[in-house]
Amino acid sequence: MNPELKYTLAVALGVLFLITTYGVRVLVKGRARFDRIDRQGGSRLLSKGAMEIGYWIISPVARALASLHVSPNQVSWLSFGFGALAGLFLARGHFGFGAMCATICGLLDSVDGMVARLSGVASDAGEVLDAAIDRYVEFFFLAGLAIYYREQPALQLLALMALLGSFMVSYSTTKAEALRIEPPSGLMRRPERAVYLTAGAALSGPSIAWFESTPVAYPMVLALAMVAVLANFSAIERFWLIAKALRRRDVKPVEVYAGTDEKNRCQPQRRK
Repeated sequence: MNPELKYTLAVALGVLFLITTYGVRVLVKGRARFDRIDRQGGSRLLSKGAMEIGYWIISPVARALASLHVSPNQVSWLSFGFGALAGLFLARGHFGFGAMCATICGLLDSVDGMVARLSGVASDAGEVLDAAIDRYVEFFFLAGLAIYYREQPALQLLALMALLGSFMVSYSTTKAEALRIEPPSGLMRRPERAVYLTAGAALSGPSIAWFESTPVAYPMVLALAMVAVLANFSAIERFWLIAKALRRRDVKPVEVYAGTDEKNRCQPQRRK
């Protein structure tokens, strides 16, 4: 068996084992609850339950790193390294290894914030670093695919459109926060994009090995199409909602004047 395919299947079995273990935990103790997930909520593409499973899996890792005095910034930079490796593997067509690196990168991306809170060192500077690394990691992944599809212009354009949509969704959230507006909820947030793109890469390894004579990586193409269409649609919707909220906030109440004499004109009256 292809070594890359072997590792991919091993990771899949590991994930299945962890999900089964969480199912037993739910039966015995109930669902694991996390304040951050309660605030953020799920969506039609990534349920709240799925996010709880992910956080439950990485919580012991975060506690272990915090007890070893590993800093959140070190975790963030480690995430950056695995994100760069994922892009390199994808550019060479090694989708299994790319998916493995992207999975580790995604886990570390979630762990760094937990480590910061557990260690009591959460800061705005750390959030800035985390946000910047998120953008670079997402660029590495999609740029790697754009390189892989360099001889297939339509698929390369699809990867670039997915990159554009991803960045615009993230930018819409940042812009809303800068304007002191509640960021609109919508599709293809960062966790959703990471899950679907990583799953597409993971499924492409077996697809190429078993079904595809020409290594197009159809699961990866499907994931790219979902992100390209839904992320750009979500970005447009988000900016429209932000503009609507700004117009509503900037509208000033109109004063209504009663009577025609000078005294009444100078005294505004309330609408009833």
